[in-house]
Amino acid sequence: MQNTKIATILIPNFKTYKLTKVCLRLIRKFTDLNKVEVIVIDNNSNDESLEYLKKLNWIKLIERKGIFNESGPMSHAKALDLGLKKVKTQFVISFHTDTFVTKEDWLNFVLMPFSDKKVAGVGSWKLEKKNLFKTFGKKIEFLYKKIIGSDINHQRFNKDYHYLRSHCAIYRMSAIKKTKTFFSDGEESAGKILHKKLINNGFKMVFLKTEELIKYVQHVNHATQALNKQFNIRSAHKVLKSYLNFMNKKIIRDVLNDSSLDD
Repeated sequence: MQNTKIATILIPNFKTYKLTKVCLRLIRKFTDLNKVEVIVIDNNSNDESLEYLKKLNWIKLIERKGIFNESGPMSHAKALDLGLKKVKTQFVISFHTDTFVTKEDWLNFVLMPFSDKKVAGVGSWKLEKKNLFKTFGKKIEFLYKKIIGSDINHQRFNKDYHYLRSHCAIYRMSAIKKTKTFFSDGEESAGKILHKKLINNGFKMVFLKTEELIKYVQHVNHATQALNKQFNIRSAHKVLKSYLNFMNKKIIRDVLNDSSLDD
């Protein structure tokens, strides 16, 4: 039977039971599953999140075994690659378990730029509300460095450093196949080399405006790392505060109480 679905969502999972549940239930709530395939790749969690995933019959679950001394970012990228091998749809979407869709028309919104046949990827660099004072401060810093002749090619000022981040990135599968590349290609940052190769092959990559994308898709940045102390991230306290604020939203409380979304 011919696959009539449009896109496949790839979601690596590692020990984030509640986040994973919210992420998947929101997809189920706001997505037409006649159009979308959902593949979750578990990175050797061996916990309640994996047990939860095994009970869901509307997703495809891939269990990936752990590799000794493999870093968290590389495990994430390799998990996406494992899922990529199973994709049979026209488009593929990478998500994190701390990525949340919040409107029914989110899929139409992120696919709109692909009306241009030269577009191979759509997404964002960061998906968070911008602090105006912080943004202004960075611009002042850039101008100062430019005036004094400092190294203005530092990554935060270098536009070529930016690439579609895997928290919400959508790709045309034919373009990925043409470039013969993948998420973990050459670097630990998932999709960084993929982004560059697609551009070098003449494709366009579209960065959606954060203020527009955030109306449809939200992201609690670094929540997975903060919830797993082994990653020992410096901003854990700040991230956990954002996580708790997000989880206390009515829409999140409602989906956590709606077990029918698992069926």
